[in-house]
Amino acid sequence: MPTMCTAAEAVALIRPVDAIGFGLGPANPDTFLAALGARDDWQDLQLGGALCLNLYSVFTKPGVTYRCGFFGPAERLLHGQGHRIELVPGGFRQFAPILARFAPRVMVVQTAPPDAEGNMSLSLHVGATRPELLRAGADPERLLIVEVNPQLPRTKSLPPAYENTIPLDLVDVIVEATSPPFALPEPPTDSVDEAIARHALAYVREGSTLQTGIGAIPNIVASELARGPLGGFGVHSEMFTTGLMRLHQAGKVSNDAKGVFDGVSVTTFALGATELYEWLDDNDEVAFLPVETVNDPTVIAGNANLVSINGALAVDLYGQVVADTVEGRQISGVGGHEDFVAGAEMHLDAHSLICMRSTAMRDGEVVSRVLGLLPEGGVVSTPRHHTGVVVTEYGAAELMGRTVRERAHLLVDIAHPDFRAPLRKVADTLGSR
Repeated sequence: MPTMCTAAEAVALIRPVDAIGFGLGPANPDTFLAALGARDDWQDLQLGGALCLNLYSVFTKPGVTYRCGFFGPAERLLHGQGHRIELVPGGFRQFAPILARFAPRVMVVQTAPPDAEGNMSLSLHVGATRPELLRAGADPERLLIVEVNPQLPRTKSLPPAYENTIPLDLVDVIVEATSPPFALPEPPTDSVDEAIARHALAYVREGSTLQTGIGAIPNIVASELARGPLGGFGVHSEMFTTGLMRLHQAGKVSNDAKGVFDGVSVTTFALGATELYEWLDDNDEVAFLPVETVNDPTVIAGNANLVSINGALAVDLYGQVVADTVEGRQISGVGGHEDFVAGAEMHLDAHSLICMRSTAMRDGEVVSRVLGLLPEGGVVSTPRHHTGVVVTEYGAAELMGRTVRERAHLLVDIAHPDFRAPLRKVADTLGSR
């Protein structure tokens, strides 16, 4: 049976030279990570995780390196302050093999309390960490620390093929926590976001299977669909959001015609309002599955009438998408972006929408997000051959099956009017050599 510890006692089990692995976002063991900051004797502490939902002082300590798979506001701030926050490039599906190769001595996660059978729900995040959690728990040379929090919901999966629990008897140490899960505020919206969402909504029809990412535009789309006349939707989405909950509550989700995992909405993690977490508790309508299944492009492609809605920071006239860096500065990560873009391209009835504003403000100057060519050092998140539809407030450019020159001119047409003339000169040169 596991040992019950305070957070400070659990932290005392970590060696000055050690490696700790944890999951993305809602898997972050908040109390344990906060308690790590009380120690100053680290010689070489390597932490591997992604998208911290709080600022943890341990990452500011000498001798500590955070190997991060996806940047959020906390990572951007810490990195900007000069701390050792190092990006490990990889999509969300690659997190599991990366973690297995890293094989940290200590694995740590937060869960809901054990049920009557002694199974502990991974709650809001299955992602890519469950296999490594089980391996750590089964290995006497490794340490599995579980932060148990009664405020976390018990979520469902699809046993016996899929599980989102870990057994109590594999756990080495339990830390009790009581803090409420991180509530993601709804982003503010404006008329530009609403115009982009209107263009995106034109691709949704009765019975569409939906995947939505984070941000204002997916939120608007979900809200409009909840109020609108269409329904019979399916959900197959890496992230389950407050907007997708609203669709369920409006009676718009039936999941009866997807063709893959019919009968349930499928996801691998949830992030949203407190109401969302309460709604997910013991809710059979949503199944939490591993990311290697949810984000498998061949599985994604099996969904009928798929509409995938994601964001980007820029796109060049070849159709190369930049979604996680700005001028070499890390903003987020690859995540599942490319998986859904690639999955959607396999069927005529599917659409992958890359939604973005046509301009951005940079150093006090308005710049185009539609670029002639990527600048030196530009990092491609999604290659041109996967990009399907790019949407701005000025319309939608459908790129699939178009020539290099045709694609370029379609993208010029949805750029901000102030930038179209110079972009058109670049477009005229593409595909001519």
